[in-house]
Amino acid sequence: SVLTSWLLHIHIEDPKTSYQRCTLSLFAAMGNSCSNNLGIPPAKGPNAVGCSDFMMDHTVEGTFFRLYYPCVVSDNAEKPDWIPCKGYFYGLADFMKINRGLSEKIFNYLFGSFKIPAALNGSYKQNGKYPVVIFSHGLGAFRTLYSAICTELASQGFIVASVEHRDESASATYFYHQKPQEPEKDEASPPKPNPEAPENLVEEWMYYRSLKPGESEFPLRNKQVKQRADECIKALDTLIQINAGKNMENVLQTEFDWTTLENSMDLCRIAVMGHSFGGATVVEALCKDVNFKCGIALDAWMFPLDEEIYVRVKQPIFFINSEKFQWAGNISRMRKLDSSSTSMQRKMITIKGTVHQSFPDFTFLTGNWIGKILKLKGEIDPQVGIDLCNRASLAFLQRHLGLDKDFNQWDHLIEGKDHNLIPGTNEQPSCESVQ
Repeated sequence: SVLTSWLLHIHIEDPKTSYQRCTLSLFAAMGNSCSNNLGIPPAKGPNAVGCSDFMMDHTVEGTFFRLYYPCVVSDNAEKPDWIPCKGYFYGLADFMKINRGLSEKIFNYLFGSFKIPAALNGSYKQNGKYPVVIFSHGLGAFRTLYSAICTELASQGFIVASVEHRDESASATYFYHQKPQEPEKDEASPPKPNPEAPENLVEEWMYYRSLKPGESEFPLRNKQVKQRADECIKALDTLIQINAGKNMENVLQTEFDWTTLENSMDLCRIAVMGHSFGGATVVEALCKDVNFKCGIALDAWMFPLDEEIYVRVKQPIFFINSEKFQWAGNISRMRKLDSSSTSMQRKMITIKGTVHQSFPDFTFLTGNWIGKILKLKGEIDPQVGIDLCNRASLAFLQRHLGLDKDFNQWDHLIEGKDHNLIPGTNEQPSCESVQ
């Protein structure tokens, strides 16, 4: 096919350099065959996977997440778009500092046809009580971008809530405010509709907030990580209420029957998981809420955390790192957590040939050379990399949530025993003291 070359100048925020902007010049070759053999891989567990969005309280203070869950098999189930709507394309463009009009066309061309391998609003599969995972996305991401991880967990018998953060760290999110009240009419007028109904609400978008010139980064990121942890806890509290059978109004009015989730969750077995900024959110959430029995931090960016938090976290943590992103100072911060508990509870592995973006879905949706130019792909096959991440995570969750599963077949991965894994890290510790 005839390829059209676009010369783009994309500004990328990189946590390794404290999110300072750098410029990449690249030729994005696009043609009719650009999406051949690309797509988010289907989950490998024994359960079909459903998903639905939940928003409680239409305001910015409310909670918003995508829920992934085991569902009843349906041959004609609708699959959701990977990028839910145009507002998220705009958010990605703003985050990458490129023109919205141009980027929307490019993003829509490259990614607009991809679907998440899950049944949208599929019927919940009743089969005892499932453990719960709350997932926190990275800087510039949003709730749908980690579906390869979330669907796999759901297929293996977990209920997973992927939170969309409203701390201005997501590239885009939205909430609602009420339309202005119309003037009162005479008594014969029909009654006003429910003020919480969507037709009486106006959508408002919130986009990523960049650092202002001369602004110190730590105060902003530290405030954000605290809010992010609170939002994870709020999502969990919402699930606890749903599990108790309480009528929780979903502002989005999806077709999914949320009442079917009553008594569906094992609330003694709850974990928190996240990538990058979401990895720091994991540590903060563990500190704030003992309902989280363990945490998994994927290529965590530790910069936003207070120094005193390291000795206050008591739960087990599993650090799964990429080979190309981590640096000595960040690893030293992870190792500070070792002193607050036994080393058996704190594990770290590194997946060879991976980059920071080997964890979000982008790694499956770009061709080889473009993926490597954009650092969305590493040297390892993306499927091999995500399988190692998912299986090691499942083994860790079984060990620390006390699950009666067969995930212990992957216990060796927790120790880094695989030819694609490094036990611990490939980075040498810095001169910072590890206490």
